[in-house]
Amino acid sequence: MVLALALGARGLGRVWPNPAVGCVVVAAGRIIGRGWTADGGRSHAETMALKQAGEAARGATAYVTLEPCAHHGKTPPCAETLVNAGVARVVTALEDPDPRVAGRGHAILRDAGITVTTGVMQSEALRAHAGFLKRVQEDRPMITLKLASSFDGRIATATGESQWITGPEARRMVHLQRARHDAVMVGGGTARADDPTLTVRDLGISRQPVRIIASRNLDLPLSGNLARTAGVVPLWLCHGEGADPALIDAWSGMGATLIPCAIRQGLLDPASILNALGQAGLTRVFVEGGGAFAASLLRAGLVDELIGFTAGIALGAEGLPSLGPLGLQRLALAPRFELVEQRQLGADIMHNWRKT
Repeated sequence: MVLALALGARGLGRVWPNPAVGCVVVAAGRIIGRGWTADGGRSHAETMALKQAGEAARGATAYVTLEPCAHHGKTPPCAETLVNAGVARVVTALEDPDPRVAGRGHAILRDAGITVTTGVMQSEALRAHAGFLKRVQEDRPMITLKLASSFDGRIATATGESQWITGPEARRMVHLQRARHDAVMVGGGTARADDPTLTVRDLGISRQPVRIIASRNLDLPLSGNLARTAGVVPLWLCHGEGADPALIDAWSGMGATLIPCAIRQGLLDPASILNALGQAGLTRVFVEGGGAFAASLLRAGLVDELIGFTAGIALGAEGLPSLGPLGLQRLALAPRFELVEQRQLGADIMHNWRKT
């Protein structure tokens, strides 16, 4: 199952709306087939592993990180594929909560006389499939918030200079994290100030994450990098219903996807944004700021993981803070996260935190 989870991770950021599943087929103590969900969700991990195993799969054991699907979609049900392959035993980590599956895959296997063992490395699988599970169970994607800042929590000087606070190793890791998510999202203020491309660069990948901008009024540069690449790399714009129709038409004409979202207390409602993204099939979204947008997600309790990159530089109180106001009156109300991992990247420290 350890290997199956590692194989499944290869699909992160590439298989939505499907889960990134891994599968290993074993016979007589030897691995005879390996597979993971292919780009776009086809083929599934079980199909790939069984194809590699061939006739040797008869009487073998299949290890799968999620209950095999039981419904017809882009591919036939994986539970039936395992039955037809003649495996004797299937070991899974989790039951799939998708209503189209929800125990039916396991039932198909048992009805065919296959021994089914469940719950193996369940906690690890829950983390591996966190984005898919969020979408199915809460109608929203998992949110990872990235903050790259000075030692004293600043993201720019008082004049706005920010390139570069962290070093090349940290910036390369940011690109890797982008590649492992379905989408990269920033607020409109960051899009206006930085004119970003939000693409993955220098990693040799062909499938770019969706780029999402949360801009209430769609007041984004019509001649910037996002506009220039809107027809090449997917660009989704979340906006308020009162946005200028001329701007909606302009961005749509460039190839962007327009997503109207609710307004709450004069701002885009983060819950409305995430629900729309979940309905569109996204499972994992990497948020890179800015401070006001990040704070709105934290206030709403919608951040699941934090990734911080801290540099050994101090910018002082006049520098731009990494987060906008949270409106906290008591320490007990502050959002808390538990440390999962920390490591040194060049001259910087990366630390990963998970919501408690």
